[in-house]
Amino acid sequence: MKKIISFAAVMALCALTAAALGLTPAEPPAVGSVAPDFTLTTNEGNQASLKEFRGKWVVLYFYPKDFTSGCTLEAHNFQADLDKYKAANAVILGVSVDTAESHKSFCAKEGLAFKLLSDADMKVSENYGSLMEYKRQVEGKDVVTKLSARNTFIIDPQGKVAKVFLKVGPAGHSAEVLSALAELQKQ
Repeated sequence: MKKIISFAAVMALCALTAAALGLTPAEPPAVGSVAPDFTLTTNEGNQASLKEFRGKWVVLYFYPKDFTSGCTLEAHNFQADLDKYKAANAVILGVSVDTAESHKSFCAKEGLAFKLLSDADMKVSENYGSLMEYKRQVEGKDVVTKLSARNTFIIDPQGKVAKVFLKVGPAGHSAEVLSALAELQKQ
């Protein structure tokens, strides 16, 4: 009996140590929980905080990288539906680990009129359980890069998580978010 208890205690200690060292990924905030607040630099070079958008619905979407095909498609679809989001009293905030300068160029090139936020230190992506590792080969060696995972959170006007989308596909995602937003606003 002592061996089982000791083994369980060691396993629990290992799990706690790994979490303290940041070795385990954070879980996304649950529906109904208060959305983790943040302040990040926008594509315009200004600071934006989640709390600034209280009283509005927020579509907080995380995406891996500016100027890539899937991320560009997803951004274009949000842009095409921007008037529908405004009519629903919702703002779109895109987050990636790219720099604010990269976001500025991406918005200019792709004609995006919503805010993109730079999470260069990866803390917001981590707090939202939206940080992933991307492995690739460079000159025969594995190179690991951390990127924002393609997840979306709808945050209600009171600042609570109302809907969570994990590992989304970029093509039809804006329509999916608009549909969920309409259902949430009926409640």
